[in-house]
Amino acid sequence: MPKKFDTNPLDPEFPDKAKAQTASVGDYTSPNSPYKTAEFPTSPSSVTEETTRRLAEEQFEAYRFMGGAAPVAYQAAGLPDVGETSDRIVAKTGTPERWLIGLPYIPFTIGLIAGIILLLIMPKTESRVRFHAAQGLAAHVGVLIVTTLLGIIGKVTDLAQLGNGIFTVASTVLLLIFAIKAWRGKPVHIESVDDLTNWLEEKIGPIKQ
Repeated sequence: MPKKFDTNPLDPEFPDKAKAQTASVGDYTSPNSPYKTAEFPTSPSSVTEETTRRLAEEQFEAYRFMGGAAPVAYQAAGLPDVGETSDRIVAKTGTPERWLIGLPYIPFTIGLIAGIILLLIMPKTESRVRFHAAQGLAAHVGVLIVTTLLGIIGKVTDLAQLGNGIFTVASTVLLLIFAIKAWRGKPVHIESVDDLTNWLEEKIGPIKQ
């Protein structure tokens, strides 16, 4: 009798039934079938199998790669290099390119006005001149914003007035360095005004004549 809480799902007679079923399998015979198991041919050998060939040195030369013209290296078309300058005379101004590129970085209103004028008169084909004009103009706008804010704060505290003076001197020296580097053909990139530079170059000029 199974117990009340016996949860064993196996049939108590299962071992005996399994032994009887295993014993009956040994006497099983498969029915006759008209089909036979296919076998791989042994003689002759398979038509897809060939004997490995050994080449002599003179035969191997016929398969040797004799070379040829080297493939031409692919060069992707890049953007114009805005860091290099030259003494090329720029149309519409009759001025060497290096002078036009360094002019927008001159401190105070000189560089500010020069950047605006160059963006208005330079065509899109003069990409180097337009880039430096826009970047120099963006740098001047940034300096004006900071000096204006420091001037407003300086009315409240004397410390802000001192900071305004230090910033003016530092920005003037930095703009002079940028002007000299651009004039000498060195790369000048002011990352902090990238967005403003791109916006100015796109929105200002050139004036159609």
